[in-house]
Amino acid sequence: MSYNIDKDGYYGEFGGAFVPEVLHKCTEQLQQAYAGIIECDDFQREYRSLLRDYVGRPSPLYEARKLSAKYGARIFLKREDLNHTGAHKINNALGQVMLARRMGKTRIIAETGAGQHGVATATACALLSMPCTVYMGKTDMERQMPNVERMKMLGAEVRPVTCGNMTLKDAVNDAIRDWCCHPQDTFYVIGSAVGPHPYPDIVARLQSIISEEIRWQLKEQTGRDWPNYLMACVGGGSNAIGTFYHYLDDERTRLVMAEAGGLGCDTGQTAASIHCGSVGILHGSRIMVLQDDDGQIQEAYSISAGLDYPGIGPVHCNLAKQGRAEVMVINDDEALEAAFELTRMEGIIPALESAHILAALPKMRFKPSDIVVLTVSGRGDKDMATYLTLKH
Repeated sequence: MSYNIDKDGYYGEFGGAFVPEVLHKCTEQLQQAYAGIIECDDFQREYRSLLRDYVGRPSPLYEARKLSAKYGARIFLKREDLNHTGAHKINNALGQVMLARRMGKTRIIAETGAGQHGVATATACALLSMPCTVYMGKTDMERQMPNVERMKMLGAEVRPVTCGNMTLKDAVNDAIRDWCCHPQDTFYVIGSAVGPHPYPDIVARLQSIISEEIRWQLKEQTGRDWPNYLMACVGGGSNAIGTFYHYLDDERTRLVMAEAGGLGCDTGQTAASIHCGSVGILHGSRIMVLQDDDGQIQEAYSISAGLDYPGIGPVHCNLAKQGRAEVMVINDDEALEAAFELTRMEGIIPALESAHILAALPKMRFKPSDIVVLTVSGRGDKDMATYLTLKH
């Protein structure tokens, strides 16, 4: 079987486009236009030129020798933290703003949790001369203030969201309301592999540069182009699908995802929607969501603003249901421990999001001959206030 999207916008039973009537024409227009634009030679030339000369790609594939010695395998880190703006988010933001421009849209909106997607979108808009409005929960603004200031410096308007628990879900809600009010001229740049079709596929295509590079970099360093394990953290899931994309149908490679357990699945203070959720509709897509018996979306919690979302992308839901990917729950304390371990062993300070997949390493059972690629999705600058408060 194939784990890619089908012609109707579904990954198995997950996905689809469940949107209000006012946005039906927008999503239909996008469905009809996106693949042809992204695949055309002119788009690819400009996009790849910017990835090389502006973003700084390819990002390195670094063999972490101390981690390898500790965990008994050859562990390579895909260094998305070294991209311009400090995370994988720029790959997708640049591509979507280019797509918007080619579709004749004149205004960009985005949501952000940890702030990295907001910064990336504001950066792309500054580069490509597009006005930008970013919705961000007030809670996230307080814990990610440096990114708020970066967005403003780049010329974006940052609109605080004060409903719900004032985090990523609520920012998405307000961005969708804005889109409903301005469907003609506005393009909504979604930062994760979530939302109505075709957004999960757009994000997957734009982030697939990660796995494309892993293939040839691994061949250069090991003599073969496939790892035994690919590992990535998952909230909405953009860095994970980028890491997995070219290996989805290659059963030689085991896929491992880490979702945010927060204080623990049994506490109610969690963002582990695969383990603790059920099938529902959120933000235009049928996915696994945290909800009560009446179908009301429950608030997610994670120490990581980028994983603090009550759902997970449809491609990841299908990978988990089909058994193609193993999904681990990583709690706050485990992620913090892993962040300090990487910092002290390899001199790399990871984002709290990335720390969740690093914390999966002690739970794995590798053979010495195994080749493991783990994506460090972002750098830890934005999380220094949390690290300093909780330092060991």
